[in-house]
Amino acid sequence: MSDWAHLTKRFVGSLRPGGPAAADREWVASVLAAPELALWNRMYGPDRRHSVQVARDVERTLAERATPPVLAAALLHDVGKIDSRLRTYGRVVATFTIKIVGRDEVVEWRRARGIHRRIALYAMHPQLGGDLLTMAGSDPLTIAWTREHHDPRATWSVPLDIADVLDACDND
Repeated sequence: MSDWAHLTKRFVGSLRPGGPAAADREWVASVLAAPELALWNRMYGPDRRHSVQVARDVERTLAERATPPVLAAALLHDVGKIDSRLRTYGRVVATFTIKIVGRDEVVEWRRARGIHRRIALYAMHPQLGGDLLTMAGSDPLTIAWTREHHDPRATWSVPLDIADVLDACDND
């Protein structure tokens, strides 16, 4: 799916308030370690719904190869967005800003205040998420995917057969 089509689908999905259903929350609690679950619970409701959909798709696609670290990678790949404290419309502004100005330039705003800083933190979510998961004691695969999920495929350290599925399920 094209980047814009994916972003449009995510935007429309984010207009519905709230997080995932109780059954999905129970499933997530059975997959994640307690410190990871605490981070997942801090995520914005639409991000948690999205993460459950990604993880369920990964689980269906990989079957027995969908290990807890792989499912945690699917569930927590966007956990770094919590630091930005942006909601739907702020994320739209951030996404357009990153596309227009460039991610590297936006990241330089991290020392600014207000919305500029929040947009910078949003742009930095892979690194910030990786840091949060490192502190939570997550598996190296989970941390690596969280850090790398926006990087070019040629730079991924996660086994490509797994990373390709994680990427495809996130960007469907």
